[in-house]
Amino acid sequence: MTSLSDAIASTRMRLAAHGQEHVLRFIGELDGTRARALLAQCDALPLDLLAREMTAILGTAQSGMAEPSHTRIEAVDVIPAHPEGWVEYATAGEALLRAGKVACFTVAGGQGTRLGWDAPKGTFPASPITQRSLFQIFAEGIRGLRERFGAPLDWIVMTSPQNDVPTREFFQSHGSWGLAPGTVRFIVQGTMPALDRRGKILLSDRSELATNPDGHGGSIRALAESGELARLRGRGVEHLSYFQVDNPLVHPAEPLFLGLHATHPSSGGQMSSRSVSRRSAAEKVGVFCQRAGRVGIIEYSDMPPELAAAVLDDGRLLHGAGNIAVHALSLAFIEQLTQDGLALPFHVAHKKVPCLDSGGVLQAPSEPNGIKLETFIFDALPLADRPIVVDSRRDEWYAPIKNADGGDSPATSKAAQVARAARWLEACGVRAPRNGDGDVDAVIEVDPAVALSENDLRTALATGQARAPKQVNPGDRFVVA
Repeated sequence: MTSLSDAIASTRMRLAAHGQEHVLRFIGELDGTRARALLAQCDALPLDLLAREMTAILGTAQSGMAEPSHTRIEAVDVIPAHPEGWVEYATAGEALLRAGKVACFTVAGGQGTRLGWDAPKGTFPASPITQRSLFQIFAEGIRGLRERFGAPLDWIVMTSPQNDVPTREFFQSHGSWGLAPGTVRFIVQGTMPALDRRGKILLSDRSELATNPDGHGGSIRALAESGELARLRGRGVEHLSYFQVDNPLVHPAEPLFLGLHATHPSSGGQMSSRSVSRRSAAEKVGVFCQRAGRVGIIEYSDMPPELAAAVLDDGRLLHGAGNIAVHALSLAFIEQLTQDGLALPFHVAHKKVPCLDSGGVLQAPSEPNGIKLETFIFDALPLADRPIVVDSRRDEWYAPIKNADGGDSPATSKAAQVARAARWLEACGVRAPRNGDGDVDAVIEVDPAVALSENDLRTALATGQARAPKQVNPGDRFVVA
């Protein structure tokens, strides 16, 4: 084993070559265990990448250059939600599922802090009656798909260093809701060091670098570096169904979307996305668009106001396709993105980062003092061959839980879940009570293991796999199971 003094000298030399040797200024005060822990963090730093990113960031700031001109932003072509002749694509997606060529991938690194929930967000009770957690809703939906198609349908859950242990414990304590051991697997999101405005790495403690998660785009790197990508390839998986943890209306692996992704003539089969029509120009969702002929997404905060508000002759938004963080990606494309390190660009966020000053005193800044670098999964779209964007009914696909109250809250999400359940039942001939505003005057929930769509529910009721009354009465609380 290399002596501690030699290890310090070696690491210091590597750091000095990039102007980062200051992170070792307190190492002489540390015991051997803490010193080696700090050295391990330093040795894992992507110093060349950090230097390259900071050169670009500082160069942009000094030159005054901004993002490419918004005159190059054009509307994206969206495949409509309900065209004729989609049966062949649904059939193609079902064939992929039956053949075991699909796995589900959930990005679940967040905490429920904004919800007042001191636990991983996926543990939040999200359903209107049974209070199923977000994780349980997805797990039971995946279990239903496995039973329906007789295929393994592995589920990969990406956690963060902060919530990895409690997430695994939550799954274990609930027996993964009936999903067989080994078919639910966890990978941990990577981190990047936080920097000051000069590009110097910050310390959160004498023995610890200040870090931040590397963004949902880091999920691609985590798949490769964890070995999960190779494992999935070995199991015959060809496509991933990607979704984020905060949306209980999401379809974990919808046959129609998968079939469109893999076989539609407009698709290159590398990456496809679901969208919903934006409610207004002010809605806080990313916007699908084209730049220089390449499909991509612009964050709502970066969209020029005049373009965000532009409308067509019929009053619809010109840039109306909103991002709901639902994608399908081929494993071959992910392998391409990670062949020589992660190909996605880094984005800069100026944040308040608690850190040590030069004297070793922890500072809690009142203003942004640091730079966090993160990647976004949607930045893979411009790198993909002919990515397609498929329109979706919002009331079928999107009711996220992001805020404690107001829009995108538990209350609005549960109302949307009830409305979808009632609509499915009505399509199956079951009467649901409604008030004068047309809202459902009952609380209804559908077991996700029973049905993930109106057609699923119709089949389940016809075959006796689920039961429902002929009429739901006002004020009823009813679970279709």
